[in-house]
Amino acid sequence: MKFGNILQNEFDNFWNTNILKQEILNENCRYIIAKSDEDEILGFAGILINVDVVEIMNIVVKKSHRKKGIGCKLLEELIKLSKQTDLNVLDLEVNSKNEPAINLYKKLGFQEIRS
Repeated sequence: MKFGNILQNEFDNFWNTNILKQEILNENCRYIIAKSDEDEILGFAGILINVDVVEIMNIVVKKSHRKKGIGCKLLEELIKLSKQTDLNVLDLEVNSKNEPAINLYKKLGFQEIRS
């Protein structure tokens, strides 16, 4: 199975290998990976460090490993990474229908701002 197929089938259908590769290669992005003891990739997450804000680009957990705390741990690590910058704002966008993500963000202190 090719990497692109793995992204689409085992994580989410919106993933595009080229976009992910561009983000990973961007010097202003930082990505972390959650792995099992057997080195299986269970999830990944990334931030983009902009001029005045750190933006969460994505938090993705393998479909078969969701609801096990992996997304929460990835978000906690992104928060730690963002605190290593000189910026005071950590921002993200989330689909208003993605209740699990919204609940996770609220659990870790994010506030909803509508534009």
